[in-house]
This record gives sequence, structure tokens and C-alpha cells, in this order.
Amino acid sequence: MNIILMGPPGAGKGTQADIIKINYPIPHISTGDMFRDAVSKQTPLGVEAKKYMDSGQLVPDEVTIGIVAERLAEPDCQKGFLLDGFPRTIPQADALEEVMKKLNKKIDAVINIFVPDDILIARITGRVSCRECKTVYNLNTNPPQQAGVCDKCGGELFQRSDDQGDTVVKRLQVYGEQTNPLLAYYEKKGLVYNIDGDRGSQAVFADVKNILESR
Repeated sequence: MNIILMGPPGAGKGTQADIIKINYPIPHISTGDMFRDAVSKQTPLGVEAKKYMDSGQLVPDEVTIGIVAERLAEPDCQKGFLLDGFPRTIPQADALEEVMKKLNKKIDAVINIFVPDDILIARITGRVSCRECKTVYNLNTNPPQQAGVCDKCGGELFQRSDDQGDTVVKRLQVYGEQTNPLLAYYEKKGLVYNIDGDRGSQAVFADVKNILESR
């Protein structure tokens, strides 16, 4: 199964990716994971990407696409993969299609988790993370036992700057502008499965499981 996971910030993609990893023998591959993997292995493209990352610039499409091609050719992707954070644009989707053709593979499903904006804003602005172990909490739905302290390791909890106020609204706006054309692109191919993410994680996963096992 070769799957693309889509959904706005706060929709629960990370939670679903973790559950999918537990239940299916396929790697969860995010853009960040791919960059870190290529940089750590010091592949030529990884070295090139590091130059942009170190200077705070966006990694150009041609480098990103090359890194995607390297990663999807790895042995652990032979039985499939869960791609998260790529593609983000139509040119990237076109490039991914060419990569898949060269690997003699195809995308089997695009799972799109949707949640109303007002729910997303409440989720994101209530989100805090541990500085040490990176565990994520939500002050409204899943608060830590002691305010400001991680239940797991005792580390300090903090809120990312991009999870605050107007920044959240802007992130959702940008996501919609980027993603709506991409969803239309994959809908024309009959690959999009829309899932209501405004439910408990197990209810959402039940729908994900039905989709994956019907492919």
C-alpha cells in the first residue's frame, strides 16, 4: 500500500500515522524525516539540502524531489509507505508520479482527514509539547497531570509560536490555498478518501482501516 496522508494542522495526522505504523508494516515518511535521513547518510542531495536548511531557506523542489526518489527506493518501502507532507503542490505531485513510474509503483490512496476550522483552532491553540521527550498534550482535551510539566519525563511544557492566535488562522489559510488544488488533482484520479477527523482517534482509524483493507 502506497498512501498519501493529507489534512490541515491539528487534524490528527500524526496520531493516525502512529496507529497505522503499529497495524501495518509500512514506514511513515514525512518531509522532515526524508531530509534528516538524506543529511545523516550524506548523500549528494542530502549535502545539497543541508546548505539550504542551515541558511534557513526552503529546499528547492528539484532537491526535495530527488530526496523523495531516494527514500522511496529504500528497501523498507518495498511493501509500501505512508507519505506525509509531500506533495504540497501540483508540480510536486506531477514529479511524484514520475518517481513512482520509475519505481514501477503507484499511489493507492490519498487519505484526507478534514476538521472544521473552528475545531482546528481550538485544538491547535490548546496544544503544548514537552521540550525533552516531545510528547504532545492538549490543555482542553488531554491536559498533563501537573500544569507545565510532562507526565512522562517531567520536562517543561511549552507552546510553539506557530500554535498561537493569528498565526494559526494564517497557517490554515495557507494550507487551504495550497491543498485544495492538490485534492482536486487526486480526486480526478479517483484516489481521494475523505475522513471526518472531528471524532476520537480510534473512530477515525476504523475508517482508515476500512479504506486500506479495501484496496
